[in-house]
Amino acid sequence: MSSGRDHGGGLDAAVARFGGQRADWLDLSTGINPVPYPLPELAAETWTALPDQGARQALEAAARRFWRVPDGAAVLAAPGASALIARLPHLLPRGSVAIPGPTYNEHEAAFRAAGWSFEGSDAMVVVHPNNPDGRLWRTSELSLPLVVIDESFCDVMPERSLIAEATRPGRLVLKSFGKFWGLAGLRLGFAIGDPGIVGALAEALGPWPVSGPALAIGAAALQDGAWAEATRDRLRADAARLDGLMLGAGAVLEGGTPLFRLYRVADAGAMQERLARGHVWSRVFPWSDTLLRLGLPAPDGWAQLEAAL
Repeated sequence: MSSGRDHGGGLDAAVARFGGQRADWLDLSTGINPVPYPLPELAAETWTALPDQGARQALEAAARRFWRVPDGAAVLAAPGASALIARLPHLLPRGSVAIPGPTYNEHEAAFRAAGWSFEGSDAMVVVHPNNPDGRLWRTSELSLPLVVIDESFCDVMPERSLIAEATRPGRLVLKSFGKFWGLAGLRLGFAIGDPGIVGALAEALGPWPVSGPALAIGAAALQDGAWAEATRDRLRADAARLDGLMLGAGAVLEGGTPLFRLYRVADAGAMQERLARGHVWSRVFPWSDTLLRLGLPAPDGWAQLEAAL
């Protein structure tokens, strides 16, 4: 069931409106790596047996090493960062939260559903780098008793991670596997930080929150540092190529990350329609008439984007 909140995606509706088949379309409305991590071969019991403790521990150990999680911070694997975002506010004493925006709107929705107010004296949620403008936060700006740092897009720039904050009481860093590794359908995310908060999340998620295939694929990917480094290089180059195309079409770069770019155009709705006539789907925002966000094409999608422009 859809939440009804504004997100990327919605390709079926675009196909219904502008024609063609899904296979004809280039979906640039999300910030997901279009060249996913190559799936390893999985043993049959990965699918048929309940996920065991050893597989979960192996994944969480790989996460500690990959993100250089400091000692004293707890690590929890979960069925997607969105599952953590939805549950977290219900596990905390109700109070007042600050969520600087515009940003990923599931955070506000989750705190609102849990009955929080929004003056922001007890807690703060920041997306680092922010979606959609790529804003980066400084530790000096994160001073409230509870701070959630959503680093779903930070794996493209690990040197800017605020993971060192994870040892402080009342701090939680969220990580998304789907974006950087391009496997959003796997549904895998991580909560890292205050052991009390992480423990409450573990209790809320139950005994087998992550599937066997997700445990195995996640562990393999998090141990493949060479793939991660090569991917960062490719994403930076592709982001620069996308900027060149869009600036040539009259857009102005407003921000973003190597996984998605935010452009200012004269009329975002008209630009979205122009691209859609070439079967390229983009992201516009209900709160802006001039901002358009694009993810990166796969290697075989550049010609279609150029033709649509």
